[in-house]
Amino acid sequence: MTRSVLLAGGGSAGHVSPLLALADCLRRRDPSTTLTALGTAEGLEARLVPARGYPMIPVPKVPMPRRPGPALLRLPGRLLAAVRAADRALTETGAEAVVGFGGYVCTPAYLAARRRGVPIVIHEQNPLPGMANRLGARLTRYVATTFPGTPLPHALHVGMPLRAEIGSLVRDSLRAEARAELGLDAERTTLLVTGGSLGAQRLNETFGAVADDLRAAGVQVLHVSGTGKQVDVRLSDDGEPPYVVLPYIDRMERAYAAADFVVCRSGANTVCELTAVGLPAAYVPLPVGNGEQRLNAEPVVTAGGGLLVDDADCTPDWVRRTLLPLLADRPALTAMGLAAGALGSPHADERLADLVEAAAAGLAPSDVAGWSA
Repeated sequence: MTRSVLLAGGGSAGHVSPLLALADCLRRRDPSTTLTALGTAEGLEARLVPARGYPMIPVPKVPMPRRPGPALLRLPGRLLAAVRAADRALTETGAEAVVGFGGYVCTPAYLAARRRGVPIVIHEQNPLPGMANRLGARLTRYVATTFPGTPLPHALHVGMPLRAEIGSLVRDSLRAEARAELGLDAERTTLLVTGGSLGAQRLNETFGAVADDLRAAGVQVLHVSGTGKQVDVRLSDDGEPPYVVLPYIDRMERAYAAADFVVCRSGANTVCELTAVGLPAAYVPLPVGNGEQRLNAEPVVTAGGGLLVDDADCTPDWVRRTLLPLLADRPALTAMGLAAGALGSPHADERLADLVEAAAAGLAPSDVAGWSA
């Protein structure tokens, strides 16, 4: 077993969530393993990693300038300071492997590990790899990806490491309990609307406007609005399907157990969670960035496990014309759920842990049972 692992990643939930899922998996396998995270003092990881019970060593944040200027001139000195901090972390922890998930801290972690000869394992969450992981993949043969076809050398498709509560979720066995806990009816068709922890204004406005249409169709709604976000919905009258609005849900697996269908953004983590639990969804990609949210959802939609809806098209009229008829078609929802589940990787944490242990032992990925290069 690997005795010490240094986990590098942060800046967003997309990096921190799989980092924590892998840490939990490695701890389940061998509670004596030392697991330490590298992160920035300003990132989400500074709160989430200690909250899960893992120590975090901060390293300086080194953003890569996109254009020439003073920031580019300062880059070598800042990067050197971050590499030295990562090197000290390797010394302190005695790490036998460094696992990087992308973000500001990974480049110095990869460079420090390469200099010391410590094996590097990379996990890339998105179809289009980030700058740090593009560099790191040139330094190691242990490269894991969430999606097939990600353009990195030595890439092995493992899926997205997920929390055990989601990866092992059996929705049917928890449905009645979850609905009761969330204030929902045990038998009604249930729609989950979520824009993630920050919410999605488009979804909040659209579904607030059609709450009465959904009630009239007999559909109950669990709407996760996002912390600090409001949805203008009147309270349900007696006998009407509930429309429950919550700013945030700590145990998202309970919402998944309650739901028959989901309308959501299509971040990599969301797409992978929904396929892992076999939930059909209408994916509404965030209309900014390089289009990676659309790329995340396209394989599921192509397989018949969901719909792809442009942000501008997610309107009250779309809900009335397209979504309501679908929610009334139980066989179609079942077929979509099966198609989504066929693409899921609920045990990606175990597969990535296999790769970490192979790297620490000096084995090739092809030497691990169930793997092929």
